[in-house]
Amino acid sequence: MSPRTLIEKLSLERLEVNLFRGFTPGGEGRRRIYGGQVIAQSLLAAFETVEDRLCHSLHCYFIRPGDPSIPIIFEVDRARDGGSFTTRRVIAVQKGRQIFNLACSFQAAEEGFEHQRPMPEAPGWDQTPIDEDDDPDVEPLEIRRAGGHVARGGPPLEPRQQVWMRARDRLPADQKIHQVVLAYASDMTLLGTSLRPHGVHWDELQSASLDHAMWFHRPIDANAWHLFDQESPSASGGRGMNFGYLYGPGGVLVATCAQEGLMRRLKSPG
Repeated sequence: MSPRTLIEKLSLERLEVNLFRGFTPGGEGRRRIYGGQVIAQSLLAAFETVEDRLCHSLHCYFIRPGDPSIPIIFEVDRARDGGSFTTRRVIAVQKGRQIFNLACSFQAAEEGFEHQRPMPEAPGWDQTPIDEDDDPDVEPLEIRRAGGHVARGGPPLEPRQQVWMRARDRLPADQKIHQVVLAYASDMTLLGTSLRPHGVHWDELQSASLDHAMWFHRPIDANAWHLFDQESPSASGGRGMNFGYLYGPGGVLVATCAQEGLMRRLKSPG
């Protein structure tokens, strides 16, 4: 699957001025929709109602598992159009029930103060092995994970990880598309960070993203390798908290993410 296919996968059909329909091509046989897809499609629906502004932040809740075999309806609420900022709310619906909602804010281009969290030391993307789950026919992103996955029965690891990622093929020079693709990628590895100190494997858990936030700081080139530096400061109450910092070429911090996810150990049979 190429980024062109990803763009087609995320594309929406306009049903009314503020109403859109999206699909999950290739969803047959899957139990639920990947959360990053719904984030990206909801952001894209919001973008369809905004002119000449880019997203600077989004906040969302995963309410119910999405069914990949049926369409998703995206309802956009044009909450506010201000002089500098535009606010939108998006509700994703299947079978008459909300599965996801998102609030996002867009800003007109503006100059201001500048500083950033420095990019931490990390092995280069070319020194990091290709991810064991990386399948060019399925995955629209190239993923390289420093430190590998948590192994079943393996030792606990530090609650942090570093992942390199980029779009598999060239994306068009449209900053809106690059934000949407990065939003798609942002849900891919965060929750796994909070699993690492507990030495548990995915198939030993009931897991799901619960809420997700993302802030866009600077222009993005998703065609280039980005370092996703992640840490988990806490896990409690069946939930894991995770933060991620996305660095582009030259160590430029382009986005910050935060996510809390469900990480409930499955009971053993009997």
